[in-house]
Amino acid sequence: MRIAATPSPGPEQRIAVIGAGIVGACIAHALRRRGADVVLIDRDEPGRGCSFGNLGAISMSSVAPLAMPGVLASLPSMLRDPESPLFLPLGYLPRALPWLLRFLASARAAKVAEASRTLARLHAGAVAAHQALAREVGVPELILQRGQLHLYPDSRAHAQDEAAWRLRASHGLPFTLLDRPGILELEPHVGKRYTVGVFLPDDGTILNPLRYVQAIVRAFAARGGEVRRDEVRALKRDGDGWELNSGRGGEHFSRVVVAAGAWSTRLLEPLGIRLPLESQRGYHAQFSGCAGLVSRSVVLADRKIFLAPMEDGLRVGGTVEIAGLDRPPDMRRARLLERIVRETFDGLANATATHWMGHRPCMPDSLPVIGPAAEPGLWLAVGHGHLGMTDSVNTARRIADGMLGPDAESSLLP
Repeated sequence: MRIAATPSPGPEQRIAVIGAGIVGACIAHALRRRGADVVLIDRDEPGRGCSFGNLGAISMSSVAPLAMPGVLASLPSMLRDPESPLFLPLGYLPRALPWLLRFLASARAAKVAEASRTLARLHAGAVAAHQALAREVGVPELILQRGQLHLYPDSRAHAQDEAAWRLRASHGLPFTLLDRPGILELEPHVGKRYTVGVFLPDDGTILNPLRYVQAIVRAFAARGGEVRRDEVRALKRDGDGWELNSGRGGEHFSRVVVAAGAWSTRLLEPLGIRLPLESQRGYHAQFSGCAGLVSRSVVLADRKIFLAPMEDGLRVGGTVEIAGLDRPPDMRRARLLERIVRETFDGLANATATHWMGHRPCMPDSLPVIGPAAEPGLWLAVGHGHLGMTDSVNTARRIADGMLGPDAESSLLP
């Protein structure tokens, strides 16, 4: 992760933010809040990309990168087991190989420790930041702070995650080990499979990620920001600024922020900016008619599956599929999530489920790229993986501080 250090000239210049997911929406709002002239551009409605299907976790405890020591041993199962939590279709292996080699290199102990320190810095204060932003944009009810509960079948399964728990402890993140009665005290509907739990009290949940993004964008527009539904096809230098080529033709901006998620490489590679970015394809199943089944974010840690209470039901998601942007969704993975949750929790017999797949932008070391590119006036906020919701407000502050200088009066972050 790169953090901008030198502010650019003042807020009177025109800025384009490409991408209206949670990260781009927060950046546009932060820049406009400080007086910049900002246009927020996306080919879809704000929040309709991977932010729509997010599990809503504000997960400050997620300081373990995706690539951990020992991941090499799991590679054969990734290639042959479509029900694996981390799956790579064999036909996509040639295209994924450069990214995969970087991913495996990132699993070295020293790299993991460095990535963990960076993630902890980026996550710091995230729940308070979201609470402040949600109040400002008029949706404080969407932020639930009831912690996060990780579940294991037994002590042996818990021990397999020992390295991740050591990382959390090293950053001072509080957690409590629970037995079966302790689990049921927090979540009484958990099935008999799970006998060991770990409770992280400081994490939170966003109860409707789409409504949250829409509220941020409305607040941005109410402050005079422009929201535009259009597809940016290309970027190129234009004097001391940038030309965006879209459905409107060419248009000049003083500065540009690329926050287009997994599609960012299609804009950056023609400029010679090559990021090792892959789509971390994620699936979810959304149940209706089951309010109250869980009261906080719950992780079935042995299966890498997350559950979250939503305004309109229960959402279950997880697994990582490395298969690119163009391959059709494999909804067997969403149905697998649905089946596992039905087997684990009572109370879903009459609940119906819908399925979804989205593209989360993933760097091999799990660290996003945040800050100025080598090209003057071009800024990047890409590669947040499954932690875009967690890190969006903090990322926005870093971009706004870098472009416009620190905001001494900002109340959004501690």
